[in-house]
Amino acid sequence: MELSGSPPPLRHPALIPLLVGAVIVVALASMSLGPISLGLGRMVAALGGTGEPVVRAILLELRLPRTLIGLMTGAMLGLSGAVLQGYLRNPLAEPSVLGASNASALGAVIALYFGISEWHAAMLPLLAIASALGAMVLLFALAGRSESPLGLILAGIAVSTLAGAGISLALNLSPNPFAAMEIMSWLLGSIENRSMEHVWIALPCVVVGTALLLADPLALDALSLGEDGARSLGVNLARTRLRLMLGVAIGVGGAVAVSGAIGFVGLIVPHLIRPMTDRSPSALLVPSLLGGAVLLTGADILVRLIPTDAELKLGVVTAFLGVPVFLFHLLRERRLW
Repeated sequence: MELSGSPPPLRHPALIPLLVGAVIVVALASMSLGPISLGLGRMVAALGGTGEPVVRAILLELRLPRTLIGLMTGAMLGLSGAVLQGYLRNPLAEPSVLGASNASALGAVIALYFGISEWHAAMLPLLAIASALGAMVLLFALAGRSESPLGLILAGIAVSTLAGAGISLALNLSPNPFAAMEIMSWLLGSIENRSMEHVWIALPCVVVGTALLLADPLALDALSLGEDGARSLGVNLARTRLRLMLGVAIGVGGAVAVSGAIGFVGLIVPHLIRPMTDRSPSALLVPSLLGGAVLLTGADILVRLIPTDAELKLGVVTAFLGVPVFLFHLLRERRLW
C-alpha cells in the first residue's frame, strides 16, 4: 500500500503568495536594471511586439534570457537542496553531495578542453547533462542495493571527488593560460550573455527534474521516521531513491549546463525557508523552489550593481552568501558540545 494523502498545511499560509510576489519583483527588476534602465511601460511595449527596436533587442536578446535562466537555475537548485536534505536527513545536503554538480561541471570542462564546445553552442550543455546522468549511473553502481542514506552520501562523495579530480587534471594539463582561464571562468558560474537557445536547452531538463522531485512529497515525510518507518507506511524506498536521484541529475545537470557551477543555493534556501514552515520535508519543497528563484535572480542583480572593473561571477556571490549559514550551524552546534 502506497502512502497517500495531502501535504500538511503551511504554517504561514501567506508564504507562497509572498514568494510568488517576490519572484515577480526580482524578475521585473532583473529585466529593468542595467546600463540602460528600462521602465515598465517600455518593457510591456517591447514584449507586446511594439516599442523601440533597440529596447526590444536589449530586452528580448539579453535581459529576458538572463532572467529566465536565473529563475530556472535558482528554482532547480533550491528544490534539489530541500529534497536532498529531507531524503538524506542531513541539513548540509545539497546537489553537490551526490556529485551531480561536479559531474555536470566536468562534462562542460571536457567540452571546453577538447574544443567540442566550438562545434555547436548546444554541445557544452549537452555534454554537461550527459555527464550528470553518467555520474548517477556510477552513483547507483557504488551504492548498490543499500537503502541507507549514509551509503548514498559516501557514494556521492566518491563521485564528486572523482569529478573534481578530473577538473583539476584538465586545469593542470591546460594547453595555455587562456584555455585555463576559460575553464575557471565557467567553473565560477555566470548567466551573463546567455541567449534564448540556452533557455530552450535547460527548460526541458528543469521541467522533468521538477516533476520527478515533486511527484511524491509525502514519501519524504515518511522517511523522516527512518527507513523502517517509511517502509511500514508503504513507501517503496528503491523506487523513491531512483526517482529522486534522476530528478536531481536531470534538473541540476540541465541548470548547471547553462549557468556554470553555482554552489550553496541548494544549501542556503531550505534553511531560510524552514522556520516559516512546519519543518516537514514536504512543506519545504514548493517554497524552496520559489525561494531559490528569488535568491539566485537577486544575486545576479547584485552582481550587476556592484561596481567592479570586471563583473563578479555569480558563484562567488552565492559562496559568500553561504558563509553565514555555515557559521550559524557552527555556533548552534557549539552550544551542544
